[in-house]
Amino acid sequence: MKRKIALILVATLLLTLGLAACKKQETPAPTGQPAQKTKQLVAQIGPNPETLDPALNSAVDGGNMLLFLFDCLLNIDKDNQLIPGAAETWTVSEDGLTWTFKLREGLKWSDGSPLTAEDFVYTWKRVVDPKTAAPYSETVLGMVEGYAEAAGGNIDALQVSASDERTFVVKLAHPCGYFGQIAAFATLSPVNKATVEANGDAWATKPESYISNGPFKMAEWVPSSHILLVKNENYRDPDSIKLDSIKLLLMEDANAAYAAYKTGEALLIKDVPTEEIPSLRGNPEFYVDPLLGTYYLSINCNLEQFQDARVRKALSLAIDREYVANTLMQGVYTPASNFIGPGVADVNGDFYDNANGGKPYIDITKHEENLALAKQLLAEAGYPNGEGFPAIEYSTNDSGYHKIVAQYLQEAWGELGLTVKVNIVEWASFTPMRRAGEYQTARNGWLCDYNDASNMLELLVSTNGNNDGKYNNPEYDMLIRQAAQETDPVKRSQYMHQAEDILMNEAACIPVAYYNEFYLQSPKITGSWFSPYGYWYLHYADLAE
Repeated sequence: MKRKIALILVATLLLTLGLAACKKQETPAPTGQPAQKTKQLVAQIGPNPETLDPALNSAVDGGNMLLFLFDCLLNIDKDNQLIPGAAETWTVSEDGLTWTFKLREGLKWSDGSPLTAEDFVYTWKRVVDPKTAAPYSETVLGMVEGYAEAAGGNIDALQVSASDERTFVVKLAHPCGYFGQIAAFATLSPVNKATVEANGDAWATKPESYISNGPFKMAEWVPSSHILLVKNENYRDPDSIKLDSIKLLLMEDANAAYAAYKTGEALLIKDVPTEEIPSLRGNPEFYVDPLLGTYYLSINCNLEQFQDARVRKALSLAIDREYVANTLMQGVYTPASNFIGPGVADVNGDFYDNANGGKPYIDITKHEENLALAKQLLAEAGYPNGEGFPAIEYSTNDSGYHKIVAQYLQEAWGELGLTVKVNIVEWASFTPMRRAGEYQTARNGWLCDYNDASNMLELLVSTNGNNDGKYNNPEYDMLIRQAAQETDPVKRSQYMHQAEDILMNEAACIPVAYYNEFYLQSPKITGSWFSPYGYWYLHYADLAE
């Protein structure tokens, strides 16, 4: 009987704590004074992140968390326009090669120590340092003068400098029209030299050493449970932040996230169980928002069995994209016929519309014809009906539609006579495994960090840190380099279209569907917004009474 009573008390306590999590919390006050109410927003925007070191993160959920913790030189507003961040002003020279950022006066780190332009010099050189091995290094700094030499080990060759405590100067090797968006990107969030050098790689894993400069600072990180962020009293504009804390539930199980939402424990969840979607359509709390990005498959081109482009193309053509997007994904994603999807800007409008002479690379309406061609290509590569081809291991993490798609691929590639084994990997281990090339085929995806096709096309450059498929084509690399250095927007666009021609013809990766984000959000959350780059701007949120 005592055991039963104890269990009942524990269950009651847990239920009470859970229901209280999304409400205004009452902080115990000194005797004789009324309790103070604090505002805590509880949300689930992803599972346990691989890392919260800005230089090492390459995942959108980790990037979203960094958005709350750091303040870059520039920021993005709700209309996706550049606005001042840590820099109050910025200027660009007439030739487009020198960018000068003037920092706000009196900037501080979350520990109260001063933040100066030298901190940005340190941060940018740390990102380019090959010892750091930042996946985004080439993407965000490849246009800066001295990048190649710096990436080779002489980090001081990178042309970034501080002319005084408030002035940060960047010299580019060639003009870059989207460089302002680079200055607002999470990889270049300023990091504190003292804490990094004192704690090594562990600095970003513990609240006591996690020094940041954003609207919130880290108070707790309990892996696979939650991350607690509290308002940073040393933030440059603390009065603009209405919340006292944000609690991020680190759930990888969509059913657990959904349960947390239904009980009121969480006011926003990113991972909605796919089986619940039909019943949620029409619900004002269920959102489906467009994203600039593509759900695709990576094929490890380092492995002998995948080095023949005909094999990779056969695997691509065997997929019925309309069935995947409209049936398996229940219409919340859009079938992909190109790598670069709709919404990404081109010099003449939409990059997607101007690709491949105005026609899709893959006619997704003719699956039977595509399948027949896939079988022909596989036979030409020496594997008629899949004979002699080794079993394929397909790796994915188990959330959203990923497992369903994996099961479908077993069937689709099975029609080619191929055997497919599915390998389910925990999210925190999945991205480093894929980046290291320790897989055969794998789920992948990319959300644009800025609206330019280069942001996705650079993923297939042989030296890019996010080239998970290890694709290596000198002609492709040359086209991307030419595009990066070209000042004529028409010629630049032509180079990028030629690069996508190669990518699709060789099936350097396999586009499957264009992303949309679907999530549940309570109307109690006010003042926040969601961007087409996949981020929830919750740090500006408030909670309605």
